Amino acid sequence: MMEYKEYDVFVIGSGVAGRYVARTCASAGLSVAIADNREFGGTCANRGCDPKKIILGPTEVFDLADNLSQKGISSLPELNWEANQKFKKKFTDKIPAGTENQLKELGVTLYHQSPKFLDKHTLSVEGKTITAKNIVIATGQIPRTLTMEGAHFLKTSADFLKLSKLPKSMVFIGAGYIGLEFAHMATRYGCQVTLIEQGPSALNAFDSDLVSELISVSEKLGIRFIFNAEISSIEKLNKNCRVNYKHEGKNESIKARMVLNTAGRVPAITELSLEKGGVSFSKKGVEVNKFLQNTTNNKVYACGDVSDHSVPLTPLSGIEAKIVAENIIHGNKTEINVPNVPSTVFTLPNLASVGLSEDEAKKRYNNVIVKHEFVSDWFNVKRSNEKAYGYKILINERTDEIVGAHILGPYASETINLFTMAINLKLTTEAVKNMIFTYPSWANDIKSML
Repeated sequence: MMEYKEYDVFVIGSGVAGRYVARTCASAGLSVAIADNREFGGTCANRGCDPKKIILGPTEVFDLADNLSQKGISSLPELNWEANQKFKKKFTDKIPAGTENQLKELGVTLYHQSPKFLDKHTLSVEGKTITAKNIVIATGQIPRTLTMEGAHFLKTSADFLKLSKLPKSMVFIGAGYIGLEFAHMATRYGCQVTLIEQGPSALNAFDSDLVSELISVSEKLGIRFIFNAEISSIEKLNKNCRVNYKHEGKNESIKARMVLNTAGRVPAITELSLEKGGVSFSKKGVEVNKFLQNTTNNKVYACGDVSDHSVPLTPLSGIEAKIVAENIIHGNKTEINVPNVPSTVFTLPNLASVGLSEDEAKKRYNNVIVKHEFVSDWFNVKRSNEKAYGYKILINERTDEIVGAHILGPYASETINLFTMAINLKLTTEAVKNMIFTYPSWANDIKSML
């Protein structure tokens, strides 16, 4: 006999968005269950942004030491992947149990499987039939599935982040932000890296002028790029894998100890049987309205990276989760209104962006001022002998407001936050220039960019 359970709220996914909704609804007195088909805690804390930044840390030290070699640094530090992985595990190992205990203490019921929709408000999970007044999809994103012959030999970003030992050579298939970040880390840790990309360049979501400069810096670091290449198959050899690909009309191949799929991420919805639940979705994710409620099944909400409204950034997942929780508890009263969201590629140097691209700005406004320069002679660059520093700032001439900012350089991941604030508060360039910042600092440079 199949067991039946009923809840006010059933949450699918235990990352930042899912667990926020579960905690908030349980604290409001609703009966809540949550399911995850992987360890509890989600991608960011377990196998994403947090562990990635820990692995990045020693490479930042190495990079600055390399810049200042014989300028005060007499010998370069030696990076130790194994020691850093031990350090990383101090953060990641306690996440799953900590997340589960926190939810249990609030009376949330936990399931360790991916549920499937049976109808609009019924799910099947762990052999039980669940009905829920509200179902929240917060499953995030997963690596895009590649289908070439031998694709089962590919490793993922999660595999990379938990490698006990770094291989001597790696090939990354896909030159998006994950591919570039991992390539920079692995290279500085002593791995020989090749990036293969089917498009004509890397990082197509970022400013092409700054991307070109980042590619140049990456090549000097020892990273090899192969663009306009179509992978035909992957073979497992004795110690290596062989990647066969077509490039400029020729069949070519490359060997490496490990091959990783870094061809982007897609909404994690294939296991949910959304069609049976009458839940509309697209390639972008679960379709939602301004209340983050599904457009065809009003019992379903979606928040975080899996919603078609979202961009994959953890702080935005938290904002969306807050809105979903409020609308479940109080009825649909709170609408989503997302400010400009910054993005960063944690290569060294960082590449960061917020607001409109140059093309978007020129389509939207009649007169756009483009401030674009590579500045090797600025004091901050010279004092730490940086490898690259450039920017492109877009200003609406009529209002003098900043509408887009793109930075390649050290600490761009921090500096971009000042531009994010300026754009969201509709500050004019004059207002920013009149502010007093500490000097000499990277933040102070933004005034010279305007």
